[in-house]
Amino acid sequence: MSHDAYTQGLERNRANYTSLSPLSFLRKAAQVHPQRVALIHGERRLTWSEEYARCRRLASALHDWGIGRGDTVAAMLANTPAMFELHYGPAMLGAVVNTLNTRLDAATIAFMLDYAQAKVLFTDREFAPVVAQALALCKQAPRVIDVDDAEVTAGDFLGEIEYEAFIAGGDAAFEMALPEDEWDAISLNYTSGTTGDPKGVVYHHRGAYLNAVANIIDWSMPPHPVYLWTLPMFHCNGWCFPWTMAAVAGTQVCLRRFDPKRVFELMREHGVTHYCGAPIVHSALVAAPAEWKQGLSGVQAQVAGAAPPAAVIEGMERMGFHITHVYGLTEVYGPASLCQPKDEWAALGIAERADLNSRQGVACLLQEDMQVLDPQTLQPVPWDGQAIGEIMYRGNITMKGYLGNPRATQAAFEGGWFHTGDLAVVYPDGYVKIRDRSKDVIISGGENISSIEVEDALCRHPAVMAAAVVARPDEKWGETPCAFIELKSGSDAPASDALQQYCKTHLAGFKVPRAFVFGELPRTSTGKVQKYLLRERAKELPPA
Repeated sequence: MSHDAYTQGLERNRANYTSLSPLSFLRKAAQVHPQRVALIHGERRLTWSEEYARCRRLASALHDWGIGRGDTVAAMLANTPAMFELHYGPAMLGAVVNTLNTRLDAATIAFMLDYAQAKVLFTDREFAPVVAQALALCKQAPRVIDVDDAEVTAGDFLGEIEYEAFIAGGDAAFEMALPEDEWDAISLNYTSGTTGDPKGVVYHHRGAYLNAVANIIDWSMPPHPVYLWTLPMFHCNGWCFPWTMAAVAGTQVCLRRFDPKRVFELMREHGVTHYCGAPIVHSALVAAPAEWKQGLSGVQAQVAGAAPPAAVIEGMERMGFHITHVYGLTEVYGPASLCQPKDEWAALGIAERADLNSRQGVACLLQEDMQVLDPQTLQPVPWDGQAIGEIMYRGNITMKGYLGNPRATQAAFEGGWFHTGDLAVVYPDGYVKIRDRSKDVIISGGENISSIEVEDALCRHPAVMAAAVVARPDEKWGETPCAFIELKSGSDAPASDALQQYCKTHLAGFKVPRAFVFGELPRTSTGKVQKYLLRERAKELPPA
């Protein structure tokens, strides 16, 4: 048979090809499991059939406002039903949802609204003060719809109409159309700003669909899990879990803001089976009083957002929680690789097992490839746990590119790979472990120091909740490590010389921090430490 024989008369058509889109998950959840609870928010319960109707009403109402394909619909919302619904309603029209970081300042919000040319902004009353300032700064302010959440008792109304009234005017039978092209944009996410330079990352329907399915496969999620929204839905579209939860017809428990005691209460009340969060979320749960954790075990936890110290993973295991370490970036839809546990690890001690589990692992099943490559030659580094290269991705779960920034897009995709900027090694079993961000490596007296290695050592100290290590200018050595430390509640700050002695038992002498600063670490809303701010603070410290 020739190639032509397998192509002529066998063309793609509507019967044998459909654009991949997570919109299909919502329709199927409503048809197959109409009475299953989709969302719990306080006393409120919404089923999958109700959510399907509400999302179609939202799409219809937006259509009546003139929203269509390629228009940006922004959201400044906490983890609420409206935020979930905005992951579907705009997409039904071919519009693009832009979920905004709720901790941003007014100037940054205004920049993002203008840059994306947002036509509509949905905003929670809690954020009215900063949103009002942002709207005043916009060159072309969007139309505003208020979300009046029952859990918020204060805050002005800024918009033309309240959310429930807005969707009530829509048609619950509005015809949902899958995108003509699965490459069409579905969402816009800005990078987290740990470098001080956020960029607009564009996701497509195909990638959102595939990463939603990858979450199920790689986490071995069963049908109808109960998922607690500890992770902000605005961060990488909640790692694609608003779409994942429709695919498994699960139940989502909303949480406006993270509070360890409230997390444990909701876990008991609703039988939570799964949740996600940055290392600081898990650290706070580990450090919580034992009485808050009574009766809880077997919960599946996913950690990502920054490289977690092995001590955090060990602490979660001791609580009886099963933790899965995933790794990714905004540009790869959140989680794109994971540390897949191996059977033989079960025979190891908990500390050794936690150390293995702290690696970034291997590519998710539906992400085509992840390699550690020499950034100059784009050749793989040896699998020896020593040779350092840059983590790079290629595959369907990779962004379209940076909105309106072809130069940055071209640089990110140079050589046919997405360049993460994370430096790592590969162990003989093929598992990857980050050594540092390229900009976070400390070079002291010509020696490279991994800030993550030093942070791991510090986090094993019983008084330390979290640590961030950055370079501090030094006349003799060029740079030396400077440690910023967040203490556990009720713990006193150890003396600097005692901490240095402690570090020397875990690290080579030249890696030991010369300075320690205690206090709360500056973070993005997703839990990542803003090291660029700490580097500036380190420069201002008096000479050692």
